[in-house]
Amino acid sequence: MFDLDNDGDLDIVTNDFNSAPQVLVSDLAQVRNIHWLKVVLIGTHSNRNGLGATVRVQAAGQTYTKYNDGKSGYLSQSVLPLYFGLGDATKIDLPALRFEYHSAPLEHLINNGKTIRVNYHAPGSGDYLVIGDARYQLTQFHFHHPSEEYVHGKPYDMVAHLMHEATDGTVVGVAVLLKAGAANPTVQQLWDHMPANVDYENDVPGVDINPANLLPQSLSYYTYMGSGTAPPCVEGVKWIVLETPVDVSREQIEAFAKLFPHDVRPTQPLNGRIVEESR
Repeated sequence: MFDLDNDGDLDIVTNDFNSAPQVLVSDLAQVRNIHWLKVVLIGTHSNRNGLGATVRVQAAGQTYTKYNDGKSGYLSQSVLPLYFGLGDATKIDLPALRFEYHSAPLEHLINNGKTIRVNYHAPGSGDYLVIGDARYQLTQFHFHHPSEEYVHGKPYDMVAHLMHEATDGTVVGVAVLLKAGAANPTVQQLWDHMPANVDYENDVPGVDINPANLLPQSLSYYTYMGSGTAPPCVEGVKWIVLETPVDVSREQIEAFAKLFPHDVRPTQPLNGRIVEESR
């Protein structure tokens, strides 16, 4: 390990068997106040994958740990996800988000046995997420308890996922983090008519709902390429996680949790995916 670019953090030079050295240049010093990095080798005998290791980084008052048992990849490979998994995101100039949502009768409200969801069937909702020149129509939104997204290693009380699709089939999911606070009127509208029967879509006469009321005022966001969180968890979903959480009451959280105590997909490793953050 060396500080190859004299920026105050450690870069790594390594090589696999019978291959040229790899140079892994870290830029952690530019994005966090790095105090120390510690690597502890595990065991005394190497196997075809090399020794395992525990790697710890202390940054901004928090400690991040990655463990590799030596059986699932070289030490150099176990270090790379560590740099992507610190909870840091690369801040860049990302396009602004525009939500063209409107109020409409509450239809196709369903308890599918896994969550509460509002579906929008063809010809569609007429509600759009606009990113640059691309338009993505809202196809459904649903909830999870707790959130499936972790920010700096911690989940939120709940999350709302608003799913969109372009005419070419590109899927974009918007995650709105929900935290305990004031009651949310839009959530209450849904909970008041929460279906008791599973897999039966309900129309609610006389009730209008506007999904824009689930959004925070600030639309700064994280984004990354991932997959759907419900089986078959298809890859190729662009995820947008809004940074500012929205309030729901403790009573609203508990009402949902009675039906769905833990309707979440386990947290997945980044596996080299880059998380970007809007400036």
